[in-house]
Amino acid sequence: MSNQDHFFGGFILGTVVGGVVGGVVGVLAASRMPKKALQAKANALAQRSNKRNAIKEEMPTPQNIEAARRGLEDKIAQLNDAIDDVRQKLGTVNGNAALEAEEVVGDRPD
Repeated sequence: MSNQDHFFGGFILGTVVGGVVGGVVGVLAASRMPKKALQAKANALAQRSNKRNAIKEEMPTPQNIEAARRGLEDKIAQLNDAIDDVRQKLGTVNGNAALEAEEVVGDRPD
């Protein structure tokens, strides 16, 4: 139990000291950077923020959602058709068609 208490205390102390040291290093590094570089970084951050806001404003409308849903349903139908075609082709390769033919012949009345 004592080891856990020391670990927790050391963890908290390390977090606080690391945060303070990191903050001081960041302030010193920022104070030595040219003002143009700082302005360029600030502009880049502002552009990112503007892009995020523009994306949020382009929320889909119910009509767009419905059109997308229909398009996806059409694609799913096309994929299902393609899967059925492949199954039919593979069925003849794997011998399933021969088994099906025997079942059909066996069902005929004599």
